[in-house]
Amino acid sequence: MAEILIVDDDPQLRQSFGKILRSEGHSVRMAASGEAGLAAVKEHVPDLVVLDVRLPGMSGLETFKAMKEVDAKLPVIIMTAYGTTETAIEATKMGAFDYVLKPFDIPSLLDLVSQALKAGRFMRNKVALDAPPTSPQEDALIGRSRAMQEVYKAIGRVAGTDATVLIRGESGTGKELVARAIYQHSHRAQGPFLVINCVAIPETLLESELFGYEKGAFTGAVSRRVGKVEQAHHGTLFLDEIGDMPVSIQAKLLRLLQERSIERLGGRRPIPVDVRILAATNRNLEEAVAEGRFRDDLFYRLNVVTLTLPPLRERREDIPLLAEYFLERCAAELGIPNPGMTEDALQCLMAMDWPGNVRELANVLRKALIFNRGIPLERADVQRAVGEGPGGAVPARGAEDLAEAASVLDQWILENLGRGESERLFDTLVDDFSARVIRAALEITKGNRTHAAKLLGISRPTLLARMEKYGIRVEATVAT
Repeated sequence: MAEILIVDDDPQLRQSFGKILRSEGHSVRMAASGEAGLAAVKEHVPDLVVLDVRLPGMSGLETFKAMKEVDAKLPVIIMTAYGTTETAIEATKMGAFDYVLKPFDIPSLLDLVSQALKAGRFMRNKVALDAPPTSPQEDALIGRSRAMQEVYKAIGRVAGTDATVLIRGESGTGKELVARAIYQHSHRAQGPFLVINCVAIPETLLESELFGYEKGAFTGAVSRRVGKVEQAHHGTLFLDEIGDMPVSIQAKLLRLLQERSIERLGGRRPIPVDVRILAATNRNLEEAVAEGRFRDDLFYRLNVVTLTLPPLRERREDIPLLAEYFLERCAAELGIPNPGMTEDALQCLMAMDWPGNVRELANVLRKALIFNRGIPLERADVQRAVGEGPGGAVPARGAEDLAEAASVLDQWILENLGRGESERLFDTLVDDFSARVIRAALEITKGNRTHAAKLLGISRPTLLARMEKYGIRVEATVAT
């Protein structure tokens, strides 16, 4: 998975945390001092450093500064006791990914580790433009259609500027890849690149996640926290699904774009920030403005430079290249040989409308490979992965079965609701359904947790955390 360096002078913490990270599939190195940690980074830069603030000799802050001089894009999570929180905040303002208070909650820390690793990959892994399908690049924008050539040109024109860019397109067209390509070709490429999904974070948390908060700003705010905007100082902040940003927060974002300053939640003074904003949406913002769901002044600020990605159905000539690329990449991820595909299977892909666009195409090919028998993918393999029958359409009996299953599910929901009001009933029902989905995925993949996570479209740490939450166990002989 990833190589993580733990720098802490507490041997018990190093060993216990290292054991947890290894159980997640990560490779772990350890150091008992700042000097030893810095030497380990100079010898071989890891994917992530988890660094204690209080260390013998060289302090955690001094170690952090020195590590950043070795690799400016190295993600670092700071561990701190309550008494050294201000030092951790200072490190965060200087570019640390985040900090966590000791003693820490393991699932929350693992989630933070997953976020930091993702941010590190986004900053380090180049997004190749118009790459050949067999390119070793991990991430690439694939396509030689006229529409995609226009996208590549637009990236080249806007990357070298500091202009705010609004990236528009349907879900799954590759908006995040475009944002990363703009960042990597900009003069801010040595600074941080942070991502906020405006629809994935509850409204009550989104404001503090973006702008941070002061101690005492609300119940539970026991110390100051720096938000993502400040963390992205001298770098780039990508606001995904900005069309779903609550109106209450849009005013603060407008102020950031106009005045290049923010105020933390509970704060009374403006804080200047130097950050470039890239935003993406699959929403019709003009319609949202007309309906009062999106501020018109913010829309005009975002809409200065617009880059629109074409849906896959409007560039079908790119599907063969995309299919070749995803077969290579997914086979490598699954640890199996690339079986290729028949011409008939390719024609099947070409004929589909792909409402989920490139993301849907990748998922279909991944599912097909999971059940592959070592021979080239055929039309039936593709249809099975996309949920169709051999004839290219959902068969009548399958539709009846689906309707019957939906009816049973509806009945189950109504029965639970019919029992009357109950605390956390919604959470209980969602957890029950989630556990059933996870068990089904594990059954399909014969207990292989890595494949099950890919099948579900979630990270392996997320799957493991859910399995622990729901008490789901699989045989160790087949679980990986």
